Amino acid sequence: MRKYINIGLGILLIALAVWLVNVMVLNNTRPDKAPVKIVKTVFVENVKNGTVPITITANGNLVAKNKIEIFSEVQGVLQPTSKEFRPGNSYRKGEVILKLNSEEHYANLQAQKSNLYNNITSIMPDIRLDYPEQYQKWEQYLRDFDFDRPTPKLPEINSEKEKFFISGRNIYTSFYNVKNMEVRLTKYTIRAPYDGILTDAMVNPGSLIRSGQKLGEFINPRVYEMEVAVNAKYMDLLQKGSSVKVSSRDTEQSWDGKIVRVNGRVDQASQTVKAYIQVKGKDLKEGIYLEAELVAKAENNAYEMPRKLLVNNESVYVLKDSIIDLKKVDPVFFTDNTVVIKGLEDGTPVLSRTVPGAYSGMKVTVYDSNPRQ
Repeated sequence: MRKYINIGLGILLIALAVWLVNVMVLNNTRPDKAPVKIVKTVFVENVKNGTVPITITANGNLVAKNKIEIFSEVQGVLQPTSKEFRPGNSYRKGEVILKLNSEEHYANLQAQKSNLYNNITSIMPDIRLDYPEQYQKWEQYLRDFDFDRPTPKLPEINSEKEKFFISGRNIYTSFYNVKNMEVRLTKYTIRAPYDGILTDAMVNPGSLIRSGQKLGEFINPRVYEMEVAVNAKYMDLLQKGSSVKVSSRDTEQSWDGKIVRVNGRVDQASQTVKAYIQVKGKDLKEGIYLEAELVAKAENNAYEMPRKLLVNNESVYVLKDSIIDLKKVDPVFFTDNTVVIKGLEDGTPVLSRTVPGAYSGMKVTVYDSNPRQ
């Protein structure tokens, strides 16, 4: 009997436990809340079409327009001058930049002059006898002959006989040997061709300089040129003499330049054409990296907007009755940050800022910068 009582109590306890579990589950069950629909706020701007200047941006380094590489045409030891041959030194036009020792060449030149003088002196008796009317001019030539000054031009020949006579005595050969050595003597001294500054010096006083050796670089620091590569499709729009705005991103300075040359050949690899911009101004240095803005043309009835707002390079988001719509446009020009488009009517509200997750048909509200109080 006791056994049946225990079995009954066990069944009763199990039933009671099941009932308590059901009650707890029912008490913890809550009705699902309806999902909250979030309406995003957007920023819009009304389209105002107009004339948009198409500005081509190009970059390049400044190079001095007047620039020479100094080479030696003769051999000799570099001598000290009034200014050290060092980068940064400035020179006036005609001032000596460097000078090589020319004592040996000068001695040879004097020997050639003496040879010419002696040759002319030796023919004077024959001239007196055969060409007495020409004697006076040759005598005057010898009197004016100065070994320390450039050799004067030979007297003018008045007849074929006189010419043959002078030529047969090697007077012309001696004369032009002297003139050749005089010209070569000037190459031992290198002078500034214009006012400028030395930007590179590769030798020191006392160094043995050889013919053909590069010695340095000399520039005019007042006028510079900038080479830029422009897309070939704008080649016809680039006009010689057009004004250009040149600026530096590092110093935020700007200068006025102008296009002085446009290359007629298109680079096959990059499909660009070279344009050369002349720039003058303070604080310009050779090698500075600058950015040039070239106004190629103006696009009428167009609108400029941030490039990031363009969808798939062909559409923009517009607003119609608080609903976003995707409208196709015609992009006519791209810059790094903006795009010039056509195809929107004046007053069309377009999104002025990107909206994450935006899609056509999305309901939004417009941000009001002046809410009513």
